[in-house]
Amino acid sequence: MEADLGPVVVAADDAAIVEAVEAVGGRAVLTRPDHASGTDRIAEALARIDPDRRHDVIVNVQGDLPTIEPHAVRAAAVMGEADIVTLATPIRREEERDNPNVVKAVGTPVGERRLRALYFTRATAPWGEGELLHHIGLYAYARAALERFVALPPSTLELRERLEQLRALEAGMRIDISLVDVAPLGVDTAEDLERARVMLAPKGAT
Repeated sequence: MEADLGPVVVAADDAAIVEAVEAVGGRAVLTRPDHASGTDRIAEALARIDPDRRHDVIVNVQGDLPTIEPHAVRAAAVMGEADIVTLATPIRREEERDNPNVVKAVGTPVGERRLRALYFTRATAPWGEGELLHHIGLYAYARAALERFVALPPSTLELRERLEQLRALEAGMRIDISLVDVAPLGVDTAEDLERARVMLAPKGAT
């Protein structure tokens, strides 16, 4: 909401999440529980909340990135000629270079702080001297690209790397990468959740 790009809707498969969002004045949609990915979930939610197709860019901010900065969300929403736009930031911690849980983005420059994605991998890539990019799992989709993506079957490299964005690249879709300065905290463990609560607590709260 702070990014101020348009309507914000939470797509969830659990009624308790919908109730929690609505209790604080937000808008939420209860989707089917059997979606294979969050991308499929937002496609269902979009079709339900915008049947008249008024919105042509959809930004998917995943729930495990609660500390994402508004400017990063806005950076992803600048589509240009891309079908999909995502984010990355330079890796600064040496141990992350070889960590398969830190997905690397590989791309070629197409503008200031902007790359066209060539590949995403859990391996250490590209080889040689130079910085590596930590991919941040936030995506903005042109509406037609989102609809095409969810209609495609899982691809060979997607299944091998366990990275669904490779489905789009293998299908010839263009993904651009906007570079940001800091990776948001990803909440994957109980310890991460506690850190996020501290970071998001109102100033002065204990």
